[in-house]
Amino acid sequence: MKAQELKGKSADELKKMLLDMRKEQFNMRFQKAGGQLDNTAQMRTLRRNIARVKTFLTAMAAEAKAGKKAA
Repeated sequence: MKAQELKGKSADELKKMLLDMRKEQFNMRFQKAGGQLDNTAQMRTLRRNIARVKTFLTAMAAEAKAGKKAA
């Protein structure tokens, strides 16, 4: 997932993506513990994508807060 893909999304869409990725991460942890996860690099990629989405949500919240202060 690229940062460009996240720029056009709303906060609600990002929150839904975050929830879906957290569920996927939960399932991957169980697969890894059971020895069923073939590609462990997926966990790293997913963890980084979660961080990207959270960063965008934080930035959007900061912009909204700054916009309220200016008004």
